[in-house]
Amino acid sequence: MFDRTGMSSSGTLRAVLWDMDGTLLESENLWDMGVRELSLHLGGPMSEETRLATIGASSHNALTTVFASLDLDPHPDALAEAKRWLYARMGELFAAGLPWRPGAQQALRTVRSAGLGSALVTNTDRELCEFALDTLGREHFDHSVCGDEVPAGKPDPAPYLRAAQLLGVDPADCLAVEDSPTGAAAADAAGCTVLVIPSITDVPASSNRVFRTTLEGLTASDLFALHRQEVA
Repeated sequence: MFDRTGMSSSGTLRAVLWDMDGTLLESENLWDMGVRELSLHLGGPMSEETRLATIGASSHNALTTVFASLDLDPHPDALAEAKRWLYARMGELFAAGLPWRPGAQQALRTVRSAGLGSALVTNTDRELCEFALDTLGREHFDHSVCGDEVPAGKPDPAPYLRAAQLLGVDPADCLAVEDSPTGAAAADAAGCTVLVIPSITDVPASSNRVFRTTLEGLTASDLFALHRQEVA
C-alpha cells in the first residue's frame, strides 16, 4: 500500500504527530482570549459562531473569519496589521506561562521511551511556536511543522503530510493526536489514524478517529492498540 507521498505503509505504528494548542498545552484558551480581544480592537465583540470557527484555525483563516464577522475589508495590509496586533498580544499571554494539558508531559515521554518518531504539527506560526517549544521541550520532537511553513494550514492535510515526509514514514503508520474538528479533519485527510482528546469543543466521529477523554494514563501499549484498532 502506498500513500499520497509515495511511501509504502507497514501497517505498524511508527510515529506520533502532536497537535499543540489544546492538545499538549492549555493554549487554546489563550488563543481564544487573544482573538476575542482582537475582535474588540477591530470594532466589536466576537459572536459564539465566530469563536467556534476560529478554534484550531490557522492565523490567516482566523483573521479572515473575524474580519468577515465584523464586515471589514480583508485587505492584505489590514490583515497584516491585525496579525501584528494579535501576535504581540499572544506573545504576552504565552510569556506569562503555558500550562500543560493533563497527562501531556508523560505522554511525550512515553512516545520517546517507546522508540517512536515524534513531530509537533501546529497551525500556530513559527514565531509563537518557538515560545511554546521552550515549555514543551525540544527534545521530545524530531521535527516541528508550523502553520506558516506549509502551503495551507489545517484543515488542509498539508501540515500532516509534511510531518510524515520529514520523519520518512507513511501517514498511515502515524497516530495524530488532536483536540479540534479542524485538526482532526487535517489528520484524517492526510491518512493518519487520529486520536482525539477533545478540549473546548466537540469533535465529530469518523472512521479514522478514536477517542479518549484524557492523555493521562496513556501507555505505549495503548498507542499501538489504538493505531491497530483503526488500521483493522
